[in-house]
Order: sequence, then C-alpha cells, then structure tokens
Amino acid sequence: MNTTFAIPTVNGVPLHGDEEQLDETALRQRACTELLRQAAVAAGFDSAKAGDAIEQLLERELKIPEPSPEACRRHFEAHPARYGRGERLQLRHLLFAVTPGVDVQALRQRAEAKLYELRCADPDGDVFGEAARQWSNCPSGEQGGDLGWVGKDECATEFAREVFGQDTVGVLPRLVHSRFGLHIVEVRARDVGTQPAFEEVHQAVALVLRQQAWVNALRQYLQVLAGAAELQGVSLDAAETPLVQ
Repeated sequence: MNTTFAIPTVNGVPLHGDEEQLDETALRQRACTELLRQAAVAAGFDSAKAGDAIEQLLERELKIPEPSPEACRRHFEAHPARYGRGERLQLRHLLFAVTPGVDVQALRQRAEAKLYELRCADPDGDVFGEAARQWSNCPSGEQGGDLGWVGKDECATEFAREVFGQDTVGVLPRLVHSRFGLHIVEVRARDVGTQPAFEEVHQAVALVLRQQAWVNALRQYLQVLAGAAELQGVSLDAAETPLVQ
C-alpha cells in the first residue's frame, strides 16, 4: 500500500517536488524564502531574479536605526571577551555528523540526550572522553575528542561564533551547529588574549548591534508575512526562523 503525503505550500505554492525530502529546518527556511519572494513580487520587484528582488524588498521594508555611542559602549562593557584579540580555547568535542540521507531530527534527539548525560556526569571521571571515543564521527574521537588549544581562525566560522567570546568553562549547555553536524563541546580552559580599548573596536561593536537590529527587524517582518499567509504542512515561528540564526 502506497502512502502519499501532501506537499507543504505557502499560499498554494509547493515548497518542494514530489521526490524531494527536506528536514524540518530546511523546510522552514524554504518557506521563509518563499514568503519573501512572494512579497517582493507583490511589491513590483523583478521576479526573474528572486534573490535580488528579496534584497530590494528588505532594503525598502527594514528600517535599521544607527546604534548610539552609549549603546555601543554598554554592549562592549557587557561582552568584553567577544572583542578580545588572540583568544584561544582548549577544547574537546563530540561530533554527530550530518550526512546525506541521515534523519536529522533523530540525530538531534540522540545528540541532545548525550549532551544532557555529559552535563550531568561525574566531573572526576572521564565520561566525556569515553563518549567521544565511542560516538564521535570526528577523527579526534580516538583521542577522546581532544582538539588541543585552538584559535578562532582554526575553526569553522559558525562553530567559532558559538564557542569564542564567552566565559563558560565545561560542557556547553547547548549543541553547537556547524557545517559538519552537531557538536557537544567541552571548554577545558580559556586564554582570553589581549583586551582592546573601546575606542579601538567601536566600529566593530556598531556593526554587531546593527546586525542584531536587522535580524530583529527581519523576524518581525516575517511574522507579519506568515500571519497573513496560508501555510499548509509547515509551521513558522518567526523568532526561530533559520534564515536569521
């Protein structure tokens, strides 16, 4: 007996073909893109170049205020490690690799269960190392997940963004996502390097705040579009959209 499933749609437009399979994150990302594409077409932008049309739409619709010097200074003082130079971390990790055909949702559930187990493990033992040797899909698993001392430039950008510039030591409380898969990360030690003066990094701080404001504006705009759209087979929470993570 063949079982057929309805293809998810946004305002009647299918989000994928009959034979295509998308995990939840990819499906929601495609739905968000389709919402923006339809809004761009409705606004009169050239539908032949969807990417350019969406950029033009967002440039018109998202009004981003310039961060004030006071806001920049408050942010810098609250996150000094983020702007440190030469920061290095002593890391271990356990990688659950995302490979073609893998059930990403099931993989995430296994990774989250293992993360909880490791965060609750006896700190006097070497449960993390044993788990890495048994479960990690990274060659470092043979060394108990040990990556040694690493700097930002030695890591994938999305991985570095989640583990550097913080003050946490130990097993991080959330999975770290990268192009390679899902990581459970243990920070064994931090060397913060040198701390610049605010005046030296003022422009970098302003860029960070401007990007945060753009992300918030996009989330709000997507929430408006989703609220007015007819969605079938896909659920969108603008606060969690993968377009702005």
